[in-house]
Amino acid sequence: MIHKHIDYYKSYIKTDIAAGLVVFLVALPLCLGIAMASGAPLFSGLIAGIIGGVIVSWLSGSQLSVSGPAAGLTVIILNAIEQLGSFSGFLICVVIAGVLQIIFGYLRAGVIGAFFPSAVIKGMLAAIGLILIIKQLPHSVGYDKHFEGDESYMDETAAESFQDIFDAFSFMSLGATIITVGALLILIIWDMRLLQRFSLIKLIPGQLVAVIWGIGFNYIALQWYPDLAVMNRHLVSLPITESLSDFLDLFTLPDFSFLAKPEVYTIAITLAIIGSLETLLSLEAVDKLDPLKRIAPTNRELKAQGVGNLLSGLVGGLPITAVVVRSSANINAGGRTRIASFVHGIFLLLSILFLTRTLNLIPLGCLAAILLQTGYKLARPQLFQAMYQQGWNQFLPFLITIVVILTTDLLQGVVIGIIIGLLFVMKSNYLESITLESGNEYDTLSLNKDVSFLNKALLRKLLSKVKVNSTLVIDASKAQFIDHDIKETLVDFLKTAASDNITVKICGFDEHQVPDPDTVYVGAH
Repeated sequence: MIHKHIDYYKSYIKTDIAAGLVVFLVALPLCLGIAMASGAPLFSGLIAGIIGGVIVSWLSGSQLSVSGPAAGLTVIILNAIEQLGSFSGFLICVVIAGVLQIIFGYLRAGVIGAFFPSAVIKGMLAAIGLILIIKQLPHSVGYDKHFEGDESYMDETAAESFQDIFDAFSFMSLGATIITVGALLILIIWDMRLLQRFSLIKLIPGQLVAVIWGIGFNYIALQWYPDLAVMNRHLVSLPITESLSDFLDLFTLPDFSFLAKPEVYTIAITLAIIGSLETLLSLEAVDKLDPLKRIAPTNRELKAQGVGNLLSGLVGGLPITAVVVRSSANINAGGRTRIASFVHGIFLLLSILFLTRTLNLIPLGCLAAILLQTGYKLARPQLFQAMYQQGWNQFLPFLITIVVILTTDLLQGVVIGIIIGLLFVMKSNYLESITLESGNEYDTLSLNKDVSFLNKALLRKLLSKVKVNSTLVIDASKAQFIDHDIKETLVDFLKTAASDNITVKICGFDEHQVPDPDTVYVGAH
C-alpha cells in the first residue's frame, strides 16, 4: 500500500513541483497582504502560509486544496485584535478555534456547509470584497493616517472608513499611486483571455509581475527620480534573520492570561464557524475543479484545519482556512497531488529564511493592488446582477447580508442573512405546500409535500376562493404527511360544500380519512 502511494506521487512529481512554485508566487504577496489588511504583523501571514502548506497539506484529505491565511477572515481578525488590544491575546482565540474545529471534525460536522443558504455565503464574500476595497484604497495612494504610519487602515465604523478615503486623496503620494495603478493594470491585463492563450503567461502569476513592477519602479525612482520614490514606511517590513536563532525569535507566543476573558471565547467560536464554513465551501469548489474528480472527506478536512490553526496560534500565525484562489492556481498550474501544496509551503519557508531583504523591497502599494483585485473578484458587479436575476428570495438575503456586515460586523451579518434566508425558504414552502388551480371544468386543490398545521390559514384562504355551483378536486397524492388540523378543516369544508352546490371529488386519501357520505372518491388507496 505504501509503495502504491509513493508510485502515485512520483507519477505527478514534475508537474506538482512546478505547480508548487506557481502557488508560492501567488501565495507570498497574498500572505503579506492579508496580514496587512488584518492589522497583524506581516510575519504572521507567512507563518500561516507555511503551516498550511507544510503541515495541513498532509493532514487534509484533499489532494489539491491549498490552505493559508484567508481574506474572508480579515474583518474578524482586525476587530478581534482591536477588541482585545493585543495580538498575543488574539493568538489564544486562534488556538481555541483550532481545538473547536478538531471537535467539529470528530462530531462529523462537515455536513453543516450544506445547510447555509448559498445567497448568504455569496453575500458574506461580497461584503468582504467591498471591505477590502474600502480599506485598501488609502494604502493605494500612500496615505498615513498617523505620523508613524498605519498598517491596517481599519476603523470601527463604515463612516470612519469612508472618511479615511476622502482624507487619503487629499494627502496622496504620487509615487505610491503610480505603483498601485501600474500593479492594477498588470493584474487586469494578465487576466485577459488574449494573454492566457500563451503557455508562458499561464505559468507566471500576475501577482509576481505586479510585485516585480513595484520593486523595479521604486529602484529607478530612488536612482533618478527621488520625488517619486516611496519611503521605508510604505515598504514591506519583515525582520531580517541572520541565523536560525534570529528566525526562532520572530515567532510570537500566545498570552495565556487572556483565557480569563469571556470575549476570547466568542471570537474563537466565530473564527471556528466562519473558518470551517469557508473551508467547506472551498473544498466543494476544488472538488468540482479537480480533473481527476476526487471527493475530499469534509470531516477529515475540519480536523486538518483544526490542527493547523492550533499550531498557527501557538507560534504566532494568522488563522488558516482552505482557500479557493490558491487552490485554483494549483489546479491551473498542473498540480495533481498534495505534493504541490507542500512544495509551496517549503518555498515560503525558504523565502523568509533567505530572501527577507528582497521581500522588504516590496512596496505596500503592490499588496494593496492585489487585495483590491481580490476584493473586486469577491464583489464583482456580475455577481449582483446574477443574484438579482434569481429573484427576490435569493437577492434580498444576499443584499441584507452585505448591508448588515458593512454596518455591524461579519458574524451579525451572516446570522441575520441566514434568518432572512430561512424566512424566504419557509415562505416558499408555505405557499407551495397547498395550491389551487382553476380549470375549465373543475378546480384542483393540491396538497404538496408535508402539510402541517402551519398551512391551516392558507388552506382556509384557498377554500374560500372556490366558487358556488362548481366542481372541486382535492388531490392529496403528492402529500407524504397531512396534519390532523388540515384533515379537520377539509371535513368542515365538505360538510358545508353541498349548501353552496359544490361537488367535491377526492383523490390521494384513504376513504376513512375524510368521512363524508356525499364525497366522490377518485383513485382512493
